[in-house]
Amino acid sequence: MSTENRWLLPEGIDELLPERAAQLETLRRCLLDQCSRWGYRYVIPPLVEFTDSLLIGLGADLDVVTCKFIDQMSGRMLGVRADITPQTARMDAHSLAEEGVTRLCYAGSTLQSSPQSVISGRAPIQLGAELFGSSAIEADSEIIGLMLSTFECAGVSRPLTLDIGHIGIYDALFSDAGLEPELEDQVFDALQRKSVPDIERLSGSLPAREAERLAQLVALHGSPDVLASARAVFPDDPAVMAALDQLDMVLAGVHQAFPDVGVYVDLTELRGYRYHTGLVFAVYLEGRGSAVAKGGRYDNIGAVFGRDRPATGFAIDLKALVDDARQSEPADVPVIAPQSDDAGLRTAVTALRAAGRTVVMDVAPGVDLPNAERLIVSDGEWIIEGALPRES
Repeated sequence: MSTENRWLLPEGIDELLPERAAQLETLRRCLLDQCSRWGYRYVIPPLVEFTDSLLIGLGADLDVVTCKFIDQMSGRMLGVRADITPQTARMDAHSLAEEGVTRLCYAGSTLQSSPQSVISGRAPIQLGAELFGSSAIEADSEIIGLMLSTFECAGVSRPLTLDIGHIGIYDALFSDAGLEPELEDQVFDALQRKSVPDIERLSGSLPAREAERLAQLVALHGSPDVLASARAVFPDDPAVMAALDQLDMVLAGVHQAFPDVGVYVDLTELRGYRYHTGLVFAVYLEGRGSAVAKGGRYDNIGAVFGRDRPATGFAIDLKALVDDARQSEPADVPVIAPQSDDAGLRTAVTALRAAGRTVVMDVAPGVDLPNAERLIVSDGEWIIEGALPRES
């Protein structure tokens, strides 16, 4: 690499400069505080893990986007996390092993072998919350409510749309079809990508009943009225009816608590990774082509760690959200202090910083910070220029 391009970063990898980094950190703190107010405890999973635990039982799609390398100390394969959710499942099942309901939240960088989002490239900063130990639909409603409340907390002004579906409907319609694994994966992938040409092509390889079901399922998307249409199309399938009942209950809660949030029901909604087992959902901002938050139920991950626990959760892509979050004006005006060995100056600087003020030492005299104040000596006392000295 020549000296002219040593500053280049790998494709899909970016850096956050001071202003944007400060905005994202403010957003991170705001959303984590919101999770804490809902009873979710903060955890920090490791950046890398053995792939044996990071990827086991999670499906090929997550494996493909995970960057891997050999650990020089153990000789085993390590993976850099592409998704933090499975790590929290391991922590719940093994590291914590608590009885009852466990609520956890997190925030951290991830790395993907190929970009899953145009905005965040290959290195999204993921913030999320997970609820373990309850299979009740009320747990799913809580997670969706918390997710939507974080957008309110962030002061997002763009209209939101909740895109929601249920993996259980797909499973109920195709689990007993006896399809070859490769064909089933192709059908799932085509639905996940919403590729109508691929869906039509694959229908020709399906048995007549499954081809008809697929055609019916693909048409079921739109307003919440879709749920009534689905009941009419699949009236004799108890598993489908149960999934539709869950969707009805969750959407009733969303309508009551977040009446301004738009709702789009898509019964072919299979977004996310293949570990999801029930409700799946995503949040879109008006004018944005990709989701800024995704989540769903995943009841099977803990089993690979010896503790099968029901779970539901969501993750937000902070890089995708930060530009639409409310940015507060900085309350602190920086103070410039001159270089000096004066003990009084050191005392004044220490006191200002202890009070929460930003004090910058003037290592380059004559270069001012915008809108900054200065420390000066007045009557033998160090004060901020323009302020009156304390009366003795």
